[in-house]
Amino acid sequence: MQKTRVKICGLTEARHVAAAAEAGAAYVGFVFFARSPRNLMPAAARALALEVPPGVAKVGLVVDASDADLAAILAEVPLDMLQLHGKESPARVSAVKARFGLPVMKAVGVADTGDLAALDEYARVADQILVDAKPAKDAALPGGNGVAFDWRLIAGRRWAVPWMLAGGLAPDNVAEAIRLTGARQVDVSSGVETAPGMKDEGLIRAFIAAAQGETA
Repeated sequence: MQKTRVKICGLTEARHVAAAAEAGAAYVGFVFFARSPRNLMPAAARALALEVPPGVAKVGLVVDASDADLAAILAEVPLDMLQLHGKESPARVSAVKARFGLPVMKAVGVADTGDLAALDEYARVADQILVDAKPAKDAALPGGNGVAFDWRLIAGRRWAVPWMLAGGLAPDNVAEAIRLTGARQVDVSSGVETAPGMKDEGLIRAFIAAAQGETA
């Protein structure tokens, strides 16, 4: 049986990139969003990206970024995928794919059944979809808030492209989330932190082990 593919997002230090890769992460994520405590400048992200071993995908998370913003990031950082985590329309997803030539993952927030149609819509244009918890209306950030949604909403649902489960996942609940949703890919950021933006190597290892049905 194929192991669950894990993405550790919001990495800012080389030791945590190394811990994620050594523990078996399939993806590492770098955040380019000024309001996030995990925000990186392109030069810092480049240094981290160059340390990522072959076979681990480097994902750049952006929020409603302009073409100029994306070009500036990609001029410095050797990314394998872009993650659009704002209010980008399906047309914008298609435009980013066409212009920059990288696979695009689109994050879609879910709070209730009314949000599920958007998953189908974005699955028609994105290379992957990230099924995330919809942030509260007063939330400062579009993701990384440590909030989960009712996983039963997507139990048994499948889309035409690969998808990843996110939102409030942590070492102590990821196995249950996988069991309820059938997710083959999971994403975590705040769930492996001791404070906003402060990753923990032990939590990274524990999360990956739990997601893959192993003992840390």
